[in-house]
Amino acid sequence: MAVKSEAEARLRPINSRQNALVKELRKAFTQAELSKDGYIAVEGARIIEEAIRSGLRFQAVFFSESGRVHAERLLPQISNHTEVLLLPDAVFSSAVATETPQGVAALVKPKSVRLEDVLQEPSESLLIVGLAGVQDPGNVGTVIRSAEAFSARAVLLGEKTASHFNPKVVRASAGSVFREPVIRVPLVEAVNRLKEHQVRVVATSSHKGKPVYEIDLNGPVALLIGSEGAGLPPAIAVQADELVTIPHSPRVESLNAGIAASILLYEAARQRANPPPRHGDTEEIG
Repeated sequence: MAVKSEAEARLRPINSRQNALVKELRKAFTQAELSKDGYIAVEGARIIEEAIRSGLRFQAVFFSESGRVHAERLLPQISNHTEVLLLPDAVFSSAVATETPQGVAALVKPKSVRLEDVLQEPSESLLIVGLAGVQDPGNVGTVIRSAEAFSARAVLLGEKTASHFNPKVVRASAGSVFREPVIRVPLVEAVNRLKEHQVRVVATSSHKGKPVYEIDLNGPVALLIGSEGAGLPPAIAVQADELVTIPHSPRVESLNAGIAASILLYEAARQRANPPPRHGDTEEIG
């Protein structure tokens, strides 16, 4: 008889779609929200490796029969206290979100953060992104990924914006959602709190405002991004200290939210790496 490896020995065969953990995985994928115990569903070997790298806690890991090849690589990195289930391919497919699953999924606990936590650490380099009405999960995931790439302190998700627990958002973020603080908050209320903490609010506009290359994005700044079609809701746009636009060909009506946010975040990072001289500074001429 072949001796099972340590990883193989951890696999607990489950054949029923009615198993409690299988049902919880299915529900978490369907609802795209936290489970009653505070876990979300994630899928795919790369995403699970990102969750491990981000130090997230696992409730359970699920392998399909055809996906058990991932066990040898993943399980040594996951606590022995974590439940590990081996499911028939059909049972696994019934519980996950993709049509062609890789054969590994998990329930993980995302890190929790509040806006107050972010604002308690005032910094001249504070950079925040706020989204309003961005319903496409791919765009939301792209913004979260770009926010981490360009050192934004947090991403605020306002009304009618896709949940960051949506599996498509998780995939589009390439794991950044596990590390970048993401906060669901009424955006009008959040803008008021930002202003109380002397954070300058810059809102995007398709046709009004300063071109992005003319606006100063140094200092504590919050960038507000609306949906591709409707833009920012008027109640939020009127709160902005400045409007910014990204010049582009008139043949294109507007840029999508993910692209617009990424351009602004890059410009903010570029300016902060090369800040303009402060008023009163003098340049020595040799």
